[in-house]
Amino acid sequence: SEPPLALQIGGTDKKDLVRCVHQVADIFAEINLNLGCPSDRVQKGHFGACLMKEQALVSDCIKAMKDTTCTPITAKIRIGIDDNDGYDFFYNFAQALIEAGCDKLIIHARKAWLKGLSPKQNRTIPPLHYDYVYRLKQAFPDVPMIINGNITSIEAVQTHLTQVNGVMIGRLACENPYAIAHIHHALYPHKPVVTRTALVTQYLACMQTHHLVDKPLSLILKPIMNMAHGLPNAKYWKKCLLEAQQSKNLALLNQALDWLGHIENLTEDSTDI
Repeated sequence: SEPPLALQIGGTDKKDLVRCVHQVADIFAEINLNLGCPSDRVQKGHFGACLMKEQALVSDCIKAMKDTTCTPITAKIRIGIDDNDGYDFFYNFAQALIEAGCDKLIIHARKAWLKGLSPKQNRTIPPLHYDYVYRLKQAFPDVPMIINGNITSIEAVQTHLTQVNGVMIGRLACENPYAIAHIHHALYPHKPVVTRTALVTQYLACMQTHHLVDKPLSLILKPIMNMAHGLPNAKYWKKCLLEAQQSKNLALLNQALDWLGHIENLTEDSTDI
């Protein structure tokens, strides 16, 4: 594992949540309650963003989890749902979580539409209100807050860090995972930028160490599928990985890795993300 790791869980049955906390509290650095996912499937399971309508129930769940462990209990939330999209609604919900003992808030700075928008649309269509998160942080300066939502550049990360404690990056990590290396270097300039080749080599070694070769290759290769983003002929990288996935021929991964190292040696990497 690569600590610190957080585990996200969902639900409203306090007994189930407490049992889950008991099982994992010694393994993870924090346990996060999902109060932000708007999908129909999640709503049917009675967790995610729909729970922002049930402030008292959520508070009871947070309290029950907090009473079970010393491991930090955190929450991933939106700034509102449906027509409940004013700052006061957001403030009151966040305040209830904090008073229940929530140790940290991870906030997607968009509201969620529970009907009519897909999860993908809910990540892009509702307007962003970073100002709501900034105001909440000013109201509760001692509560760690992490901001999330369309943060795709080093400059944006640095700007947000002047207002809140941290930044959560989602789509960028999927579309251009190597951008994280540049962001890390911008925040910690004394540390060198690790090459794509080195990262993939470590990743594949970890796959072998943990015997993940027995798992579906589609799952294993998905996190590195876009590792060549921004490089010339990046489609060749994907082609090799897809062929390895379909044929289950792991030798093709070494072929792809050799190509990646060659291209990196020829290309001056851009820090434009």
